[in-house]
Amino acid sequence: MGIPGERRRTMWRGALIGWALVVAVAGGLTLWMQDSAEPGGPYVWEQTNPDEPPDLPPCPTPEDAGTAACAYGTYTERD
Repeated sequence: MGIPGERRRTMWRGALIGWALVVAVAGGLTLWMQDSAEPGGPYVWEQTNPDEPPDLPPCPTPEDAGTAACAYGTYTERD
């Protein structure tokens, strides 16, 4: 029959190795799928001019009932 507990130890070792393989494969698939979902390059920086106001849509007119006032404001420096 062998050493007592040897079969149980072998089963635990097999279960641990199987679990480690499942975790490694799942992690690899997760990284592979995450990278494939990213948009293709090349990545570039956009040049902006801080003195130029941003392009924003116009504020709603007072006739538009039920709409909120402007959700953004303009920044002006005070002297």
